[in-house]
Amino acid sequence: MATTTDERLRRWRLVLGGEADGTGCTLRGRDAAMDGALAALYRSAPEEGGRPARGARRSAGLGGSAPQVARWLGDIREYFPSTVVQLMQQDAISRLGLDRLLLEPEMLEAVEPDVHLVGTLLSLKHALPETTRETARAVVGKVVADLERRLADRTRATLGGALDRSAKVNRPKHRDIDWDRTIRANLKNYLPEHGTVVPERLVGYARAQRAVKKDVILCIDQSGSMAPSVVHSAVFGAVLASMRTLDTRLVVFDTSVVDLTEQLTDPVDVLFATQLGGGTDINRALAYCQSRITRPSETIVVLISDLYEGGIRDGMLKRVAAMKAAGVQFIALLALSDEGAPAYDHAHAAALASLGAPAFACTPDAFPEIMAAAIEKRPIPQPQ
Repeated sequence: MATTTDERLRRWRLVLGGEADGTGCTLRGRDAAMDGALAALYRSAPEEGGRPARGARRSAGLGGSAPQVARWLGDIREYFPSTVVQLMQQDAISRLGLDRLLLEPEMLEAVEPDVHLVGTLLSLKHALPETTRETARAVVGKVVADLERRLADRTRATLGGALDRSAKVNRPKHRDIDWDRTIRANLKNYLPEHGTVVPERLVGYARAQRAVKKDVILCIDQSGSMAPSVVHSAVFGAVLASMRTLDTRLVVFDTSVVDLTEQLTDPVDVLFATQLGGGTDINRALAYCQSRITRPSETIVVLISDLYEGGIRDGMLKRVAAMKAAGVQFIALLALSDEGAPAYDHAHAAALASLGAPAFACTPDAFPEIMAAAIEKRPIPQPQ
């Protein structure tokens, strides 16, 4: 019982930070080192304009020294699991302004790469010194490779199946009949007295040279708040572009529009070509995408944006309505990330929904099924 009580006091001491916490617990050894790493971040007052907040008292801190921060990053990787390390890094960047120190190679070599760090690096890319650029690219490449390992195989399998099903025909010519599927589909019509199945419905597949490809346009808002979505979109764009049965185009926008389709073979190149931050002109971006549609009934447009439109609102809605009327499958994703509920323009989301264009947030794991539904032209599943 005493051991259990001591363990609880120890945990509360680590949580509360030791300033009049009331536990009476003294930390030693590894626990004291963990407490020091936590104190350096969470007992430091957030800064205002790079200076301590007025009246704030610092009992610990990371200071402005890159070697000191690098040591701290090494400490937290030793004491805490990877998911906690990533959260603490995010807090350090936002609370203490450590984005300045990410311009130094030793800092980048010490951090635990994640999607948020990639977003920070991309926003800083023009300020990166020559000595840091290759290290920054390696950090981004590691995150991209991890995402591809997690998402690529499942995406190809899910969409490959959807494309096969979308090519299925119910009145095939004799040479195109899939006899195995035809028999399975008609087992209810088995006549035991004749020992045969009466095929009321023939199942087959269109011949390979007649199978219809699908056109996919990913239209990505690259405003600063969309950074995690931009990272995931670049990875998915590269995966989709690798599938021969899809013709994939990737467009990014703020107040201008850039077509990055030619760079889709390398999602790291795509990410370094983006310009995180700035305004938003969804209408202009959709105008460009609309101009690239040649087969509306076989086209899927995925707008990934929080819908805070800085352009012409009515123009944006009219373009979506026109695409829908022409037969385009249109989906608006408010976010493509593992984050919680995003901030977004509710009025614009409701307006799109009234046009029959669903608008919702989506996790990367749910994206393949959403695309599969669009390919098969069935209702789009909206994550709960």
